[in-house]
Amino acid sequence: MTRSTVLLWTSSRLGLLMVGLFGVAWLAPGQSFLDRAKQWDAGLFVTIAEHGYDGDPAKPVDPGLPAFFPGMPMVLRVVHLAVPDWSLAGLIISLVAGGVAMVALSRLADFEGVSGWAAVLAVICFPTAVFLAAGYSEPLFLAFAIPAWLAARKGQWHYAVLLAAGASCVRITGLFLGVALIAEFFLGKGQTVRLSRMPLLVVPFLPLAAYSAFHYSRSGDWLAWKHAQEAGWGREMVWPWDAWSTTWGSTMGTDDFAVAFRMEIVGAVVAVGVLLWLLFLRRWSEFVYCGLQAGALMTSAYYLSIPRSLLLWFPLWVLLGRLSRTGIGVYALVFGPLMVVNTLRFLTGAWAG
Repeated sequence: MTRSTVLLWTSSRLGLLMVGLFGVAWLAPGQSFLDRAKQWDAGLFVTIAEHGYDGDPAKPVDPGLPAFFPGMPMVLRVVHLAVPDWSLAGLIISLVAGGVAMVALSRLADFEGVSGWAAVLAVICFPTAVFLAAGYSEPLFLAFAIPAWLAARKGQWHYAVLLAAGASCVRITGLFLGVALIAEFFLGKGQTVRLSRMPLLVVPFLPLAAYSAFHYSRSGDWLAWKHAQEAGWGREMVWPWDAWSTTWGSTMGTDDFAVAFRMEIVGAVVAVGVLLWLLFLRRWSEFVYCGLQAGALMTSAYYLSIPRSLLLWFPLWVLLGRLSRTGIGVYALVFGPLMVVNTLRFLTGAWAG
């Protein structure tokens, strides 16, 4: 299974690379593919890796930089020692980390008694899967998070909490993973609660504490990562119906951002559907993991990055592993072309999820 998963992952990356190269030649002639691949957050990760959280001294201060956890910039800086081009270094990290994540996903699906091959195909054909190829933090997070969850399901808690701590270094989503591991510890099927293991459950939260302390030493703000979201993107907490109303109103235009907000609405509907599905199946700990993310995203001032965040919902991909060969084939035929179109959107600088 590992060999077939690696083959599926690498062949899909080669196919996406061909799409990207031809897409840039067609839509942005004369421009470099590596430059076009360094869009949005990928460029911000490079800025942090190269200059730190103060940003490029030759440019205005970006108040949003502390919103990005240090895991990806640190790995990017290490890889850059051997790979001079920052954009290429980010792509290599995503390629390798994504491969690790897909192998782990396949094994998790097999452990749950569903098709690992179908689960992997489902995620790589998802419309926002371009972010598993670009220099974003999603692949690196999943490379820690999915093995952490598999270890927890097997009762290997020492491995689970250490891997989850790695995920917490990469994204704030590690906080939700840590809470879900607590739920799995007490509610997971076949789990035996041992009081001696309970202190381990604190480990996934230590990177968040360390990162908060780091920014406190710089700025006196324990919640700098949260306030950076507000300063950089205006993502303040509001009532969920206000977030829906603001986002819905933003879909009514004719510009590219109106298209992006329509994607956000669809992503929110999908997220709610997945949560209901998890409740129906009584997958309590997976519901905690996905539900906390959905709650955070849907109480923001407006919806942002919900479709992309669904890539991190590995319980969704395991659920889709239940599809028959015909079902997963239809899924790939429907969503695969949308993924290609969204990849081209990303390379042209459009908001793609």
